[in-house]
Amino acid sequence: MATLFAHGIGAGLPSGFEGRIVKRQGSGIEVANAVAQFSTFALPSDVGDFGGGAVNLMGNNDIFAVLFEYGSDSVGTRLFAHQGMPRPLGTSDFQPHVLRRGLTGQSGTQWFFTELGRPFTLYVVLGSHARRSVLVPRVNRLLEGLTIEPSSLPAVAGVPWN
Repeated sequence: MATLFAHGIGAGLPSGFEGRIVKRQGSGIEVANAVAQFSTFALPSDVGDFGGGAVNLMGNNDIFAVLFEYGSDSVGTRLFAHQGMPRPLGTSDFQPHVLRRGLTGQSGTQWFFTELGRPFTLYVVLGSHARRSVLVPRVNRLLEGLTIEPSSLPAVAGVPWN
């Protein structure tokens, strides 16, 4: 099992998964966020935060997942009120209409949550909605291996965590 760790996010990758954890560079007023991406297919180097340029490469048996961290100003807001990463996920959590860019046959889920004072979204795309009963258990094995550490910096209104 490969293990990744960066920016307070850890991942024990199940067999068949690859991943990366990066921090996007902010520009101007844009916040630099941690982004962790995982897939069962080769990720292009220039994939967008939520899978743009990658999800169109997925086969019926593929999975793409992302943990995207938001700025500290999101903590305590209604959108991020759910405490803890949602897991395990069920087949009914995945629907075609959830996808940011719907591709025929695919299915997705998106959850906003706060864990240890850090706001995230979990976004997962399945290569086939019809095969979700086979794919969702694989997603759950991935989620079991994900860890989030508290920020090492105090939350200050308007100042992003590094």
